[in-house]
Amino acid sequence: MKTALTILFLVSCIVLIILVLMQEGKEAGLGSLTGSTISGTYWSKNKGRSREGSIIKATTVFTVIFFLTAALLCSRFL
Repeated sequence: MKTALTILFLVSCIVLIILVLMQEGKEAGLGSLTGSTISGTYWSKNKGRSREGSIIKATTVFTVIFFLTAALLCSRFL
């Protein structure tokens, strides 16, 4: 059981690193000074269905898997 959890933990670590590196940066640096916003555009309303939205959802899922397996591996019940 502990071996399977360790393998799942390592796979989730690698996938999580890849997913975080694939995400685009938040362009709020100097763009916020000029007042340009995309709050009402088609892109901002349908962001969850795009590639970036899928990457964010997958990152959330693998983060939960990462923390659950880390907690289980550190527990004394195994």
